[in-house]
Amino acid sequence: MAAPAPAPPSPRRTLLGRLSLPERNYLAEALRTETVGGVILLVAAVAALVWANTFGSGYDSVSNFHFGPDSLGLNLSVAHWAADGLLAIFFFVAGVELKRELVAGELRDPRAAALPVVAALCGMAVPAVVYTLVNVVGGGSTDGWAVPTATDIAFALAVLAVIGTSLPNALRAFLLTLAVVDDLFAILIIAVFFTEKINFMALIGAFIGLAVFYLLLRRNVRGWYIYIPLALVIWGLMYNSGIHATIAGVAMGLMLRCTRRDGESHSPGEHIEHLIRPLSAGFAVPLFALFSAGVSLSGGALAEVFTRPETLGVVLGLVVGKTVGIFGGTWLATRFTKAELNKDLAWADVFAVASLAGIGFTVSLLIGELAFVGDAETINEIKAAVLIGSLTAAVFSGVLLKLRVRRYRELHEAEELDEDQDGVPDIYEQGDPAYHLRMAAIHEKKAAEHRRLAQLAGAASNESDSPA
Repeated sequence: MAAPAPAPPSPRRTLLGRLSLPERNYLAEALRTETVGGVILLVAAVAALVWANTFGSGYDSVSNFHFGPDSLGLNLSVAHWAADGLLAIFFFVAGVELKRELVAGELRDPRAAALPVVAALCGMAVPAVVYTLVNVVGGGSTDGWAVPTATDIAFALAVLAVIGTSLPNALRAFLLTLAVVDDLFAILIIAVFFTEKINFMALIGAFIGLAVFYLLLRRNVRGWYIYIPLALVIWGLMYNSGIHATIAGVAMGLMLRCTRRDGESHSPGEHIEHLIRPLSAGFAVPLFALFSAGVSLSGGALAEVFTRPETLGVVLGLVVGKTVGIFGGTWLATRFTKAELNKDLAWADVFAVASLAGIGFTVSLLIGELAFVGDAETINEIKAAVLIGSLTAAVFSGVLLKLRVRRYRELHEAEELDEDQDGVPDIYEQGDPAYHLRMAAIHEKKAAEHRRLAQLAGAASNESDSPA
């Protein structure tokens, strides 16, 4: 009796493969908004530096101006409102993004999610280790270990826009997924490691508010006039609980439904994210940057960056730790999961994107303020280190990406080609008979036009050859 034939080997998973059409469309819309917001963020950061170093007293007086109801414990400075209030909008969008990725995006399949999750975790762990080692050896404070762990997706996309690199969609999606997972763990770090005292009554009130928010969503209650006041109450209670108030934004974002039902072109989560993302990217984050990136350079902050272990650890964590962590994590994950890299790309592309993820701005500045609260001089130098580290990572990644810009442009143009002009890139219609019939009609029309032109050219040639 013949032995049974061996089972065919299971197909290997492709790393950075082509996105599905819905994912491609979502990615294009999300990154368009984030890119514009990133450019505004760059302008706000430059404006903060100029303002702080030309009219420093004015910058400090505006940043430290207090307003708000003192009876509710909310008489905060402008800078405090920006960090705790406006960034709650940013983290709300991050929460919706994460929920969508988990239920409808790249993270819904555990096997597919393993690669970006491992890469993101390594991209946070290695910078923290680099910072800690530098400070243990140099005798500095290890309190800022979490500062270089964050990636700023808006800033990274702004760099891509400035250098004019048309990254393929798979690389852009990889960068966005890294940032989403990064944001999740940054939120957990803020909640776990930067909460000193807890007001349990306020925290219970916040949880009750979140429960009401959840029940209203599940009962399909509509109306911004219900949810916005409730969100403000939840935010205020979370702030007074002692837990960073941005956690409230994440929690509410995670509660939104991000799966589509019959007849829906967008889920409620996608719809609200579409409305709120421009507010976050174009207003909330840039305003936070305006009142957080105002580093005073006159006090020797730049000179101290490379001499103090705390600041040197931040720079090395962002530039070296992020690159090594993400690239190494991705390579190891592919080795253990037997995945293979997209044949159109090279490991040099993964390395370039990993170095681009070293741009840590918004969340790094926030964690820097939380890690060294009460020490204004150190906070100023840590901010300078974040700026220098992010700028170095931007220049380094920009050079690497420019080396492959011609290949990226070819891949991007192939992904976006729409010869039949039906609004869907041709690469997604290769299995559709109707597409091929449309293309056949287009080519037949072109062929007929060329035959007509050939006849005209032939007639003109015969007339010129005829005797006078």
